[in-house]
Amino acid sequence: MIDKELLKETVLDAIKGTGVYLVDITVSPDNDIVVEIDSNDGVDLDVCADITRKIEAKFDRDKEDYSLEVGSSGITAPFKVVEQYTKNLGKEVEIYTKDGRKIIGTLAAVDGDTNSFTVEVPTKVKEPGAKRPTVQMVPEHLKMDECRSVKHHFKF
Repeated sequence: MIDKELLKETVLDAIKGTGVYLVDITVSPDNDIVVEIDSNDGVDLDVCADITRKIEAKFDRDKEDYSLEVGSSGITAPFKVVEQYTKNLGKEVEIYTKDGRKIIGTLAAVDGDTNSFTVEVPTKVKEPGAKRPTVQMVPEHLKMDECRSVKHHFKF
C-alpha cells in the first residue's frame, strides 16, 4: 500500500513556493490516489502535470501499481482547509450545520487559529416602533467542526 505520509511530503515539496495549497489526499485500498489542490488564482494543467511527474518519480509503478489523479478541488466541492475559506471571503456560501440547520450568507471573516468563521446572514429584524421588519445582515459565528459542509452558493 502507498505510504500516505510520504505521498503528502512529496506533494507539499512539489507545491512549495507556487501559491498552490493542498486540500486533500485520498488513497483507497486498491491504491487509487486522488490529490486535490487549490490556489487563490486557480489551478492550471501545468501545475497538475508537474505534481504528477514528481509523484511518479518518487513512487515506482513497477514496485506497487497505483492510479493517480491530480486536480483542483472543484467549485462545487465543500471547503476542507482554512485557505479555501480565506480564498472565498466576501462570497456567498451555503452551510449545513451538524445540528441540521441550513444557512446561506456572505463569508465575512475567517480565523485560522481557532478554525472558525463568521458569515453575515440576511435576517428580518423588527426595530422598536417600526411598522415592518427590515432585512439586516446579522453576523453568525461558527466553528468549522460544527459544520457538515460549507461550499459556494450559486443563484440561478
